[in-house]
Amino acid sequence: MFNKKSVLSLVLLLTCIMAAKAQVKIGYEVSFKEPQAHYAEVQMNISGWAKDYVDVKMPVWTPGSYLIREFEKSVEEFSATAAGKPVKVEKVRKNIWRIFSNKAANIQVNYRVYAFEISVRTPFIDESHAFLSPTAIFMHPEGMIKSPSTVKIIPFKTWSKVSTGLAPVAGQSFTYTAPDFDILYDSPIEVGNQDVFEFMAAGVRHEVAMYGGGNYDKEKLKVDMAKIVEEATAVYGENPNKHYVFIVHNFLRGGGGLEHLNSTTLGASRNAYNTEAGYKGFLGLVAHEYHHLWNVKRLRPVALGPFDYDNENYTTNLWVAEGFTSYYENKFMHRAGFNDADKFVNDLAGGIATVLNTPGAKYQSAASSSYDAWIIGYRPNENSRNNSISYYNKGEVIGILMDLEIINATKGAKSLDDVMKAMYLQCKTLKRGYTDAEFKAMVEKVSGISFDSFWAKYVNGVVDPEYVKYFGYAGVDVSTENATPNKPVTGASGQLTNDGTISVTSIARNSAAWVGGLNVNDEIVSVDGVTVLDALATIKLRSAMLSLETLPLVANKKIGETLKLQVKRDGLAKEIVLTLKENPSVRLKATINQNATAAQKAVLAKWLGN
Repeated sequence: MFNKKSVLSLVLLLTCIMAAKAQVKIGYEVSFKEPQAHYAEVQMNISGWAKDYVDVKMPVWTPGSYLIREFEKSVEEFSATAAGKPVKVEKVRKNIWRIFSNKAANIQVNYRVYAFEISVRTPFIDESHAFLSPTAIFMHPEGMIKSPSTVKIIPFKTWSKVSTGLAPVAGQSFTYTAPDFDILYDSPIEVGNQDVFEFMAAGVRHEVAMYGGGNYDKEKLKVDMAKIVEEATAVYGENPNKHYVFIVHNFLRGGGGLEHLNSTTLGASRNAYNTEAGYKGFLGLVAHEYHHLWNVKRLRPVALGPFDYDNENYTTNLWVAEGFTSYYENKFMHRAGFNDADKFVNDLAGGIATVLNTPGAKYQSAASSSYDAWIIGYRPNENSRNNSISYYNKGEVIGILMDLEIINATKGAKSLDDVMKAMYLQCKTLKRGYTDAEFKAMVEKVSGISFDSFWAKYVNGVVDPEYVKYFGYAGVDVSTENATPNKPVTGASGQLTNDGTISVTSIARNSAAWVGGLNVNDEIVSVDGVTVLDALATIKLRSAMLSLETLPLVANKKIGETLKLQVKRDGLAKEIVLTLKENPSVRLKATINQNATAAQKAVLAKWLGN
């Protein structure tokens, strides 16, 4: 029954709660007393609280990297004062500290964070710089995730620069503001003496912060990175940012990237910019991560925001979020002029071969791979390749096939670009992410055909991609050959030990090693009576990692012949006999047919974006 008095009471209560939250102010100061020891000093100030206690909590994972990382494990010397006096602190959960503030209005929290893991998703601090991955640095008061905050960075005495996508506070050096914690947690911060340069593209100011030196050409990067930005923006019709930051960590050997709403962190090899492979590899990484500012950050699965920072956030759609982004990386590299049409189609054929050559692709679907990212994707074991498939790889293949199906069905009028743009606008309008059913419905709306069978085969099923059929739509012929014709394989790889044995690290499903009973961690002492050291004496190894086919006496065998291995398993001697098999891996070569039909040429032109 409608009760006017009850409704009024509820409104007043909600108003009071909102007013109380509005009065609470949250600010941070981050300084570096001992950067050489890899520590950040964090001071958190909460004013206007006035309750018996406050729970402050640290995220246990970072969006874009689907693994519980337990960032709280690196927190030390947590303490608090209320109204200027020390107060009791109790840890009530692995990532939650309860501060008994006794209704004091002003609370100060101090703690240190140890940061010594080099990656794009974890903080790292040394005497040369500090990379602050916010989910591993900052905490928020329970229930205040939508509250604004300010962050003041106090650089170490030898540092002079801060680079971040956070909005600066006018008139205050190195001080930034975030409208809520989703924004703060999504805004990495680079502190040090990084080389900073800028360029304009798609009406957006882009800042590039280079740490670690390198043989890069700033002027060339400004031009080429801008081309990628323009091509990505062209797909969606608008660029949602006014300012975008690339934080680039240049190491001896680097790689990887992590997307954010208006920034990204990239890993690169500092001395590879002057090689074609190294330079294009970096631009491809730029293309991948930049596309994420739409796909994942705004055009996103419904489970990926608002985030639950305490637990896993499950979705079956990472094959779209990451796999399609891998596919668009290739599209943007071609459309921006860095790869010609032949390289474009052959790179995509190579992506299909990767899936065909992964045994786990026959056992795990793209949807399942997405859902299981939390337990397999970021912590694979020696058997993961046999029972799982990366949603990056499978999603890229689905993107290729889906794009060609749409273009062919619409006779070149529409493509996957139209689906992505429509889904971006839908998410923007509805202010939420999409479901799998909604994404499929949009694909069918744009293409005008049913995708029931497609979804059953490739999204929820484990059917091998019909690449000849789909490439044929565009007049592209694909030939298939054995990766190592007439060469036997064991299916075992390992690492050369200091004792002169090979410690087995992986066994391929259904291979000779699999059938013969060789195990991971077995130590191979000899092959057909010849010790491993003697067998390797005639060749020069480039790495301690090797497959058994590296041994000449294995390579010279024929398919169907046997190998007699002497191994040590848990310190005990054992003999294992392997019957060599043909290599099941294939190699694909794509060729654009110059005598294609007019319909095929129309599909190809739309696919290439010409």
